[in-house]
Amino acid sequence: MSADDPVAALRGAALRVTKQRVAVLTALGRHPHADVDLLGRVVRADLGSVSTQALYDVLTALAEARLVRRVETGPRARFELRGGDHDHVVCRSCEAIADVEPGTAAPRGLPPAHGFHIDETEVVHRGLCPSCRSGVQFP
Repeated sequence: MSADDPVAALRGAALRVTKQRVAVLTALGRHPHADVDLLGRVVRADLGSVSTQALYDVLTALAEARLVRRVETGPRARFELRGGDHDHVVCRSCEAIADVEPGTAAPRGLPPAHGFHIDETEVVHRGLCPSCRSGVQFP
């Protein structure tokens, strides 16, 4: 999903266009991998008062419409606009997150899926980022 035209994206997903939905999509275009706290600050700076529950409601609707991807990174979920499939890498220490472009992660095959048609795969790699690794002694 492109952040260029959130109104067209909402209409294309058969969702009602609201200022909160447009603001969240716009915020995610500027802040990929944002958590709800960051989205709340950005959306409130744009619109004024918006409750945290309203943000969760918007994010749920956008995720169900497949405009937004929820990335489970541990204690707090992150959100991004849907684009091409890609993995994520998350630091276990500072929770930094980055995209892993297709073809750069270790190859993995899909086992037979018990008759399921697979339309989406999400992979989160975990480790320590370069900043957190400095000073860590490995055996």
